[in-house]
Amino acid sequence: MLEKIVQDSLVCVDLHVKDWKEAIKKSALLLLNDGDITASYIDGIFESVKEFGPYFVIAPHVALAHAPSEDGAKKLALGVTVLATPVNFHSKDNDPVKYIFTLSSPDSSSHLEAMKELVDLLSDPSFYSKLDNARSPHEVVNVMTGKS
Repeated sequence: MLEKIVQDSLVCVDLHVKDWKEAIKKSALLLLNDGDITASYIDGIFESVKEFGPYFVIAPHVALAHAPSEDGAKKLALGVTVLATPVNFHSKDNDPVKYIFTLSSPDSSSHLEAMKELVDLLSDPSFYSKLDNARSPHEVVNVMTGKS
């Protein structure tokens, strides 16, 4: 499933940001520019953080940024951003964040298979070094889809 929803246009490597807000905005802009979400979806991500805190920092150094589908998810997509320098998201257990996966899902179930595949990747310690060594969006796509 990841090979269907992760593509070069949704990947950014070595992104320099000043804080978590800029990291989320720049990561989500990849999906906006690709037509996968509306601008209101980005607002929805920030509203969710205001309401629930950094709930989407799901593992050490990993954020899975998303909002409710009704906030503007147009199609199933997964963006991948590797930060040049990790930033704090105010997650007591998992800061700082270096890897941001931005999810757009137009419903409550179409993303489940992709999330299972992502969880499998996140549980493999070599996955992170492969992401760190990727120098282009295409290399990241290859890592995400098992071609590297």
